[in-house]
Amino acid sequence: MDGISKNNAAETSRSGFLTKSRAAVSLLFLVNGFAVGSWAPKIPEFAERLQLSKFELGLMILVFGLGSLLMMPLAGAQITGRGSKVVCKVMAVLLLPMLLILTVVQNVWTAAPAIFLFGGFIGAMDVAMNANAVAVEKSMRRAIMSSCHAFWSLGGLIGSAIGGYLISHWGVLGHAEVATVLSIVFLVIAWPMILSDQPHPDEEKPKAKLPMIPLPWLLGMMALFCMIPEGAVLDWGALYLRQDLSASVTLSGLGFAAFSLTMATMRFAGDFVRDKLGAVMTLRVCTAFAITGMVLASLAPNAELAILGFAFCGIGISNMVPIAFSAAGNVPGLQPGIGISVVTTMGYSGMLVAPSAIGFAAEHVGFSAVFLALPMLLLVVLCFSSLARYADSIGGGGH
Repeated sequence: MDGISKNNAAETSRSGFLTKSRAAVSLLFLVNGFAVGSWAPKIPEFAERLQLSKFELGLMILVFGLGSLLMMPLAGAQITGRGSKVVCKVMAVLLLPMLLILTVVQNVWTAAPAIFLFGGFIGAMDVAMNANAVAVEKSMRRAIMSSCHAFWSLGGLIGSAIGGYLISHWGVLGHAEVATVLSIVFLVIAWPMILSDQPHPDEEKPKAKLPMIPLPWLLGMMALFCMIPEGAVLDWGALYLRQDLSASVTLSGLGFAAFSLTMATMRFAGDFVRDKLGAVMTLRVCTAFAITGMVLASLAPNAELAILGFAFCGIGISNMVPIAFSAAGNVPGLQPGIGISVVTTMGYSGMLVAPSAIGFAAEHVGFSAVFLALPMLLLVVLCFSSLARYADSIGGGGH
């Protein structure tokens, strides 16, 4: 038994492609991505208000990441005992006021715990909504994880796109108020439709502990090695185009745009591709695209070719992490919340540590050499790609 109620299973099996539970979990991803996207344009004003140097701002962003990393395993433990629906709702409600709080804090001593909690609620909700997506996949007997991550990307795109406009016209407080109201609206729509995956009363609730089998850790390593190149493109792509390839300010911004556009597009198409090709072949094809794109970007003689390389990276990386999450939620003999918390924590630790490490390395050898080295990580993912077969267990609970 996977803990999904009979009523929810009947609802999803009747409805086929689009179900209430699928719409709800997609909205949860949208809300989470929207919160992150809304925070990004607030960072310059946040640093100015608190009079933070670049180093001090870096420490604040590190505190955000530490909050996520500490809360993710705790969320996994709570999901095991209470189900992802409860954890999703609690974390989403706790997340709602955080943008407003970060807008009104006036000193480091109040800002640090606020940004720690903001990162923690983002991370915990991330684990819970991925676990809920696995439950919806099982109930529907079809892949939906890639499209869920596409909604996260869409939420981030909406949040960052309207954020700058709202801040410039309505101020930081007005922006925070609008973003909070929109998040509440999304959450209210999703609230009654979230899939319940509560454990059955007669089932013994497993003790929350780190898994002793290697599979979730290997999947976590795969997610880590996928997300380091993603973080490299997001954090350093524009600087590489600007400094190493002499691109204009406008052109250097197109590297991230090309990457994020192909990533979001392919995430919406990813579930269809997975259903047709299977998770293993999809992962292998995506990895090949990502390696090709990273090599092309690193060896490009001009900015235009490097941007094309980043677009290929977006195509490839788009569905690699969603497949790892699906596989982690279907590890035989392991509760989905625990498996997903391991993979999420390991994956996002790459996003936390990699930017500073890449910046340090680039100071000594240049961005081109760093980007050329990153495909080595993706080759490791390719070597372990057969583990993606567990992502194809969405209909039957494992091998």
